[in-house]
Amino acid sequence: MTRPVAFVTGGSRGIGLGIAEELAGSGFDVVINGRREASDVSEAIGRIEARGASCLYVRGDIADLDGHEEMLEVIRQRFGRLDVHVNNAGVAPIERADLLEASAESFDRLVSINLRGPYFLTQRVANWMTDQRRADPAIKPSIVFVTSVSATMASTNRGDYCISKAGLAMASKLFAARLGECGVPVYEVRPGVIKTDMTAGVTEKYDSMFAGGAAVERRWGVPEDVGRVVAALARGDLPYATGQAIMVDGGLTVPRL
Repeated sequence: MTRPVAFVTGGSRGIGLGIAEELAGSGFDVVINGRREASDVSEAIGRIEARGASCLYVRGDIADLDGHEEMLEVIRQRFGRLDVHVNNAGVAPIERADLLEASAESFDRLVSINLRGPYFLTQRVANWMTDQRRADPAIKPSIVFVTSVSATMASTNRGDYCISKAGLAMASKLFAARLGECGVPVYEVRPGVIKTDMTAGVTEKYDSMFAGGAAVERRWGVPEDVGRVVAALARGDLPYATGQAIMVDGGLTVPRL
């Protein structure tokens, strides 16, 4: 296999699918992950392969640490390499609850899927990538964490989500600092309000906010907006930027008077 390979967790829908499609269009073969049956992601696979890539679906739960090595072994057997790892998989709270009433069960679920799982999966990926670099210094792997503006913007009816994304933002910096000597850059991509099935339930709220000028660009973000940024990072278009958070929020977080 000579084409570089990218692994996008949660890559069968929403932002993850937007990322996978853009990576496919940039010359990467793509591995996507999710918890659904393979038969349920055939449309997503078709969209990725239509961009000229080979696509492998690896079913697995990111929160299940014991399953991480099995997923990576499937990638090794199929492609023999991993050039880009995109930590995208994540969930929203089952129910938005006031900070003073939120449950420990919801907190544990969010942290397990959105933070603990990606943290330890990246640990395994990082060891594989550093082994690849030692064997062949010409290989230029990279890691991308997809977080959220909620890493710094407080939403008191989904504190568990905000905390999970803030932790993931710090994880990106930690891995960047540790892997710098290994030649593996690590980036954070921080989306704003993106139109996906995750945000479908708050469409009216954000339609009103955008109409009122909440963001500099008065529109929803779309998965391709995030995908194009991740693809640029994967191609190496932003050298000398490891450890940085790149905002893809239409100016939502720009301070204005």
